[in-house]
Amino acid sequence: MALTMSDVDRFEAARPRLEAIAYRLLGSASEAEDAVQETFLRWQAADVERVAVPEAWLTKVLTNLCLNQLTSARARRETYVGEWLPEPLLAGDAMLGPAETAEQRESVSYAVLTLLERLSPNERAVYVLREAFDYPHREIAEILDLTEAASQQIFHRAKKHVAQGRTRTEIDEAAARRIVEEFLAAATSGRTEPLVRLLTQDAVAIGDGGGKVPARAKAFEGALAVATFMRGLFKPSQAKRAIVGGSPDVYATTANGAPALVAVLDGRVIGVMCLEIGADGIAAFRNQVNPDKLERATRHWAAVDHGEPLLRAF
Repeated sequence: MALTMSDVDRFEAARPRLEAIAYRLLGSASEAEDAVQETFLRWQAADVERVAVPEAWLTKVLTNLCLNQLTSARARRETYVGEWLPEPLLAGDAMLGPAETAEQRESVSYAVLTLLERLSPNERAVYVLREAFDYPHREIAEILDLTEAASQQIFHRAKKHVAQGRTRTEIDEAAARRIVEEFLAAATSGRTEPLVRLLTQDAVAIGDGGGKVPARAKAFEGALAVATFMRGLFKPSQAKRAIVGGSPDVYATTANGAPALVAVLDGRVIGVMCLEIGADGIAAFRNQVNPDKLERATRHWAAVDHGEPLLRAF
């Protein structure tokens, strides 16, 4: 049955919410877009006149598509080259979704998206629907074909797992920029000590090159190891310029709501480094350099004026 313009408009009105849900579930903007498009095809093929609550129907279809995707993604990630990190979303990207509450902002943070990889698909779905979109457990149970009690139990278990690995500190945009600028000053000073002072003792640095860009397969752990790595990373060299094809400009911004550095070369985003800030300093650096995961960031970057870079790297 062909969709009416009203049916299409109803889907388009729901698209931003569906994309935000799918991104949190999958950790990939491109896969989220594909899941939403497949949901539209299911909507197009359905007898929509018999759908009592379209928004609930669309959410159920999308969530189950994402659950299937997560199951297959786990198998693919076992053969992924090096560390796997989510696809970063830069400030202002509509796919970040709602950000009115601390829970909504935290649910899309790079740190939490990384932690969600530890959860089972069902745990991840319950956590996202409840924490980020405030779905009641009754509706979550209907979406996932669970009992309401089971949804509640899964949520509490998932929330506990996320909380155990999370350093929760909220900072405003101005503070985020100050932290990034202070970090860059220390990283380019040529000395390790200023960097160590900015980090927590158990700081980590993780990179995702996807086998396409050089990135260490194992995370750096501990303040001294991370500081030493960062000092070397920002030390200019001909070898680094050869690898990336030039000297990228580095900007301060936010990605997934947290302080970030963006490296741009000839208008193309070649790296996004997300900083996780704890009460005692910078707790983690998660550096996305896999070009497949930076295409959306490049498109978004080109549409916004970012002013002058903080430095030209390498």
